[in-house]
Amino acid sequence: MKRLITELKVRLDFGSGILPVGRLAIRDHTVYFEYEASLIQRGLEISPLRLPLKTGVTAFETRPFEGLAGVFSDSLPDGWGRLLFDRLARSQNILPSDITPLDRLAHVGFHGMGALVYEPDYSPSDIEDGFIDLDQLAQQASEVLAGSSEEIIQELLSLNGSSAGARPKALIGVDETRQNITHGAKQLADGFEPWLIKFPNSQDGLDSGAIEYVYALMAKEAGVVMSEAHLFAASKGCGYFAAKRFDRDGTKRYHMHTVSGLLHSDFRTPSLDYEDLLTLTGQLTKDIREVEKMYRLAVFNVLAHNRDDHAKNFSFLMDSKGEWKLSPAYDLTFSNGPGGEQSTMVMGEGRNPSDKQLIKLGLEAGLSKVLVNEIIAQTKAALGQWKTLAKEYSISQANIDLINKRLA
Repeated sequence: MKRLITELKVRLDFGSGILPVGRLAIRDHTVYFEYEASLIQRGLEISPLRLPLKTGVTAFETRPFEGLAGVFSDSLPDGWGRLLFDRLARSQNILPSDITPLDRLAHVGFHGMGALVYEPDYSPSDIEDGFIDLDQLAQQASEVLAGSSEEIIQELLSLNGSSAGARPKALIGVDETRQNITHGAKQLADGFEPWLIKFPNSQDGLDSGAIEYVYALMAKEAGVVMSEAHLFAASKGCGYFAAKRFDRDGTKRYHMHTVSGLLHSDFRTPSLDYEDLLTLTGQLTKDIREVEKMYRLAVFNVLAHNRDDHAKNFSFLMDSKGEWKLSPAYDLTFSNGPGGEQSTMVMGEGRNPSDKQLIKLGLEAGLSKVLVNEIIAQTKAALGQWKTLAKEYSISQANIDLINKRLA
């Protein structure tokens, strides 16, 4: 593991050539950033709110992103990926507290989510080609959660890219038959598409993948824009949930920025309201259709009891022309938020937001009353399929009843 990196070049790779963005440097525990003049001339705003294009050097407070601007913090693995990296460091007698944010970004290198790339690139390079057995991968993930060997950690780290979140995940390549699966963090062979797959963590039941898959089906039915999803068969439990990556399209890459990174909002201490998210969507995309997409997502999260709707679970995508759109929805599943409340409030209500707050939210965002009522009705009809779909995908009766009670 390479460390003690004092400078990094930041680039943008949209898949058609690499653009210089700027330089990161660390001195006396402070991280500094300076934009390249050529990017300023192009006018490509990678983070318009907290890191607007300007000459000179910028530095940030340690919190919330260890001194990084949110846009670069978004490139770092969170949760599972960080656990793997820190375990590997400890196995090499390095304390995780001695690893700087620049060391971590260098290990993301050219192979993170989105379009930002970092030089030098110290991302894992010794990935074996060949097909992957998902059951074996799930077993390895559970061994790591129990505390395990360095070889397994190395392999899982190479599969992790910089995907965020608490559940064990892997970046994979999937062919159109859905039968053949390869490592997907780097260049894929012809005929393979980049997907992300999740495995249960130690708190999850063996039907957590099926629950998330049924939620994806219901969300699509409710008109929420989602990536293609698939439930891969598992030897234990109901299957592994996977979704096609939306930061890639063939050879094209999109710049990806979470709401947490855009606003410098610490997702661990919820402070946002869906009103903020709808305003942000309007400001960034200047398109009422994108605002409507965010509103549909808000309605779905609230009515589907997805209370883990924190600022890292919403993202925007920017193309090479600098145009922003809301990303497809992700991490939609039955969940409790902090203290049982929504992580993101609805017009000030976090504990029990209802139709009343959702209607007010939609109207204040400039959507018509007819459309607002239609979206709420469509979402309720989609969620009405829970019991039927849950049985079809072998979700446990206890979970069917528990979730049904909350959806009703």
